Amino acid sequence: MGLQDATPDAAFRMNSPDRSRVDPNPKKIDDLIPPDHKARLIWQLVEELEVTPLYAGIKAVEGHPGRPATDPRILVALWIYATDEGLGSARKLARRCYDCDPYKWLRGGVDVNYHTLSDFRTDHLEWLKDQVVAHVATMRAEGLVDLEAIAQDGMRVRASAGNDSFKREETLQQLWKEAEQQWDRLQEEFEQETDLSARQQAAQKRSARERLERLKRAQEEVKKVAEAREKRKKGDGASARVSTTDPEARRMKMGDGGTRPAYNVEFATALNSLVIVGADLINAGSDAGQMEPMVQQIETEQGPLPEGSEYQVDGGFVTKEDLESMARRRVTVFAPPKEVARQQQQGKDPYAAKRGDSLEVAEWRRRMGTAEARAKYKQRGKCEWPNAQCRNRGLQQFVVRGLQRVKSAVLWYVLVHNLFRGVALRADLAKAAA
Repeated sequence: MGLQDATPDAAFRMNSPDRSRVDPNPKKIDDLIPPDHKARLIWQLVEELEVTPLYAGIKAVEGHPGRPATDPRILVALWIYATDEGLGSARKLARRCYDCDPYKWLRGGVDVNYHTLSDFRTDHLEWLKDQVVAHVATMRAEGLVDLEAIAQDGMRVRASAGNDSFKREETLQQLWKEAEQQWDRLQEEFEQETDLSARQQAAQKRSARERLERLKRAQEEVKKVAEAREKRKKGDGASARVSTTDPEARRMKMGDGGTRPAYNVEFATALNSLVIVGADLINAGSDAGQMEPMVQQIETEQGPLPEGSEYQVDGGFVTKEDLESMARRRVTVFAPPKEVARQQQQGKDPYAAKRGDSLEVAEWRRRMGTAEARAKYKQRGKCEWPNAQCRNRGLQQFVVRGLQRVKSAVLWYVLVHNLFRGVALRADLAKAAA
């Protein structure tokens, strides 16, 4: 029944939608978010970063032709906000920039696209390193962070590669030949008449070229894997496999007991402030021997560890060489010997010196046999908190591939964690002084 049937003698009087009218309450961009919104804090933090190196690549200058570049501060702020919100996809971030008010406010009316965001995230590894180092140094100068007690932990994060992408050397060689043939066919097709536009041709060429590069890299990586497996077990190198999509990823045993392609993220956390003072990324599933590289990194960036400082790791990190090098620095290592419970069940003393132990290793065993050392070691659990924070921000699986790009992604998480820790530590200090 229509309106006229319902009211034969009179028409309804009502306010009906008229979408041709202009919105009577237009908003300025600055009114999109409240004064205390987190996006405003992020912009303040970005303005405190040293972004001058990011301007070096800008070619558009006054008085010369060319499209104006996007202010790098906008891109930094967008990725900081996106990382804190658990958003790791450049495509999703590009959409948020047009349908979500905080992202609209951060870009301030400047257009951004997926390619710009994606490239920016992974193209500035050295700048990210410098910002993390400089920010930690600033907090140390303010008395917010010290290196008296540090704990290191490894965290395996799922790689972008799929399980089915891992192939043996013979298969990789065959795929390489096929990719070369595909490249030759494309070259021949494009030399002849084609219905494809120049942009479509360029896209196909880029895809074929990148596949060739990945397969070449995969052939190099499979030899490294084969050598490593052969050292552990003679004849095992023949079973080596690497991924055709992310050759530098490795199969690792994950926290749930399963084995998947992953990278190993190493964080060194200052236990008194819970600030990440060292970060690295490796493609080895074991943490053994990673103490010394991390300490070298910290000392290069922040100076020598204080004499008498403490360094806490789990038993998987411990090697004879690392214990000896830390002892030479006069840094005390707190880490449990392996298989303590099993040795105690067998009636053995896991803390007694063993044949072949150096003085440094024997002293470590003796120290860990004391109640005081075991009580101190319980503090190591604090370093799990930064790991959990990064997990909550989306560090569950990488969406970029290759060791260098994945390192860049990790450093965004470290920078975001430390920036907000700095805000919290300064607030606590001001509260205590009030």
